[in-house]
Amino acid sequence: MRIRHFAYISLMALALSGCNDALETAQVDLSKVKNKVEQPLPSHILAQMSAKGMDRNSPIMIRIFKEEGAMEIWKAKTDNRFDKIADYKICAWSGRLGPKVKTGDRQAPEGFYDLTRANLNPNSKYYLAINTGFPNRYDAANGRSGSDLMIHGACSSSGCYSMTDQQVLEIYAFARDAFKGGQATVQLQAFPFRMTAENMVKHRLDGNYDFWKMLKVGYDNFEVTKRPPEVNVCEKKYVFNQQATDGSAFNAAGKCPAMSTPPALTAALASYGKTYDADYAKAMSKFDGMAWYDPTEAERKAVVAKQRKGRELAYAPTGTSLEAGRMVKVAELEDMMAKRTAQGLAAKSASGATPVTPAQPQAVAVAAATPAVVPVPMQNPLAFAAPEPQETAEATAKKPFWKFWARN
Repeated sequence: MRIRHFAYISLMALALSGCNDALETAQVDLSKVKNKVEQPLPSHILAQMSAKGMDRNSPIMIRIFKEEGAMEIWKAKTDNRFDKIADYKICAWSGRLGPKVKTGDRQAPEGFYDLTRANLNPNSKYYLAINTGFPNRYDAANGRSGSDLMIHGACSSSGCYSMTDQQVLEIYAFARDAFKGGQATVQLQAFPFRMTAENMVKHRLDGNYDFWKMLKVGYDNFEVTKRPPEVNVCEKKYVFNQQATDGSAFNAAGKCPAMSTPPALTAALASYGKTYDADYAKAMSKFDGMAWYDPTEAERKAVVAKQRKGRELAYAPTGTSLEAGRMVKVAELEDMMAKRTAQGLAAKSASGATPVTPAQPQAVAVAAATPAVVPVPMQNPLAFAAPEPQETAEATAKKPFWKFWARN
């Protein structure tokens, strides 16, 4: 009897283990959550933090990859670098790959955004929410418009990154604890896809490619240093980890000041760039005459339509571009893009609306890259308490990062 009982328990444990492996995130019975704003992180995440050498209230960073429908939480370790502590499947994001340009375009933001305590919304009608901070200085300088674009629960999106309520409960807790630990701003990095050589080759014909190359510089800086890059804007473009040599402030729409990059970082990026160049050449050979077809939101929804069965109507997962997109011949892609543009212009004309022209790609100098293991000196993320950002944050001198690089 005992043996039979033990076998039964073992089988149940195995079944539950398999079930848990399939879950997108640790399940929480929301009806038993007494205070969602102060709900602690699950014990298994706290155990992971301890194993990785992370303080519960150390700084975090959030990364989003639209194409994969993935959101990652990275957290500072006691050895001064960031490591991934959690990842989630984004339940719904609207539009297609590419940045948000204007109100009503249904696009979810892409770029680098600073989140403060004020971005946390404990009273959201979508359970909990975190404002992405769109438009930021880059968006404003380029005339982009939109407001109230959130990371929130409910799994339904119109320009937002929507999660399940259980997921946003954890994400909110990560940000709350980091702010309690003294982090002034949490960096949100929103990318169209993981900016590997293969992905850049696949998307090389997209009209947003130059914009994405600019974002890739920030992506590369993080991959090399495992530290959120210092982000500034000048001449209506992003610049990363740049020091104004004459001490001038960065003006989003004005001319960039004379800038320099710390020698250690320059060397690391150069080494990292050699690996990227080799990978890019291989990818060009691999995908010769082919490019990626980015699916529409409707095509993504069709792939995951069955997920809505038995759910509330508001539950509207959108699926990933990887599931609905595909590689096609370049000629076929160009023909599809031409037809889509013509259909869009015809629809605008029929409705009497003014045609919306695509945002012009930004001409930027790009530092090539893809990961390589290169030791780079790092500052302690807990050693400096930056002041709470104000509306004139772009004119505020940022000292700790550069003092550290100068010393090393």
